[in-house]
Parts: sequence; C-alpha cells; structure tokens
Amino acid sequence: MPTRSLFPTIVYSAPLQTRPAHALNTRLLAECLQLRLDDRAGQRWSKKNYAGGYTSYSSAHRMHQISPTFVDLSRKLNRHVEKFVASLSLDLSGRPLVMTDCWVNIMPFRAAHTSHLHPLSTISGTYYVQTPPGCAGLKFEDPRLDRFMAVPPSHSSARGPARGWATLPAQTGHVILFESWLRHEVAASSITEERISISFNYNWF
Repeated sequence: MPTRSLFPTIVYSAPLQTRPAHALNTRLLAECLQLRLDDRAGQRWSKKNYAGGYTSYSSAHRMHQISPTFVDLSRKLNRHVEKFVASLSLDLSGRPLVMTDCWVNIMPFRAAHTSHLHPLSTISGTYYVQTPPGCAGLKFEDPRLDRFMAVPPSHSSARGPARGWATLPAQTGHVILFESWLRHEVAASSITEERISISFNYNWF
C-alpha cells in the first residue's frame, strides 16, 4: 500500500486479571455505593456539576490511599500501566509513574460525562465495576479534530482512523488506559440500572 499511518493514538483495553474479578468487584461495588451515601461533599458537588449522577472526583479522589480494597485494585492496575507505557515507548528515565488520583463514578439514567481531558497527568484510565447491558462506552475524540480545515466529512461507512470518534465498550472487570491529553466522554445513559466505574490518573514525578 502506498499509504501509511503516522502518529497513531494508542489506547489500551484488557481484563483486569486472567480470572474473573468477581470477589474484588463485589467489595468495590459495596464501597462505591457506601461512599455515595457517606460523601456529603461529593453529593453537593455532583448535584451542581454532575447532573443526575455521583462522582467523588472533587471530594474522595485518592481512594487508593484510603481503602485496602482500592489498594488491591491499584496494584493490579500498575501491571497494566507498565504494559501500556512499554507500548508507547515512553522513556521514564528511572522515574516511575505513580497513581495520584482515584475516584468513583456512578451514572444512573440520563447521566452523562461531557468531553474533557485530564490535565497535569500522564496516563489516565477507567476500571468498570458494574456495566449493565446497553450502558454507554468510553468515547474518544480524534486529537486532530480541531485542526481539520476544509476537510469533507467522512463516509458513513468509514472505519478506524478515518472516523472522528471511536467508542470502546464498557465491560465489567475490564480496564481502559489512555494518555491523559486524549479527549473523551460518556454519552447520556439510556438505561435505568446504574453504570459504576473507577477512574484514575498516573503522573510522572
């Protein structure tokens, strides 16, 4: 082929562990739901900034430093981050990537998470605790989108890099990793059962 793909945007998606994470998920689910009940500051912030849903982003955002269950999760995530960093060919020069933030997201019917990125971080990601059938996936925006000048629209049948957006499905027990500069969003939920995830950031000190 005379054409080639330059400067790819790499995203990582895999099961957290080789065997089903039922036991860990049961503990995480219980703690996520309990946190929503106890976190008054998070409730207030979510009411104003996360319509219909709950997130501990502004309140309990370092769960990996508080809960042994989240510590267990972070240790398992570390192995995936190492693999992802290797695929990106990042030279960390002996300085490790460290988890700096870890928070809970609960999205009921009609809750959405608008397009955003994670500043002051290197690698970001999401682990899915509960993903009922039909729940929204994680939608990524082509990072070149704001530079398209006089570009005709893509065919409706366009696939892969030819599309301006790509959505990875939300799957219970799976982790998705991406570079923190990559814009992403979660569409409004069209189902009544709650979608529960844990988001996190890693930074390079």
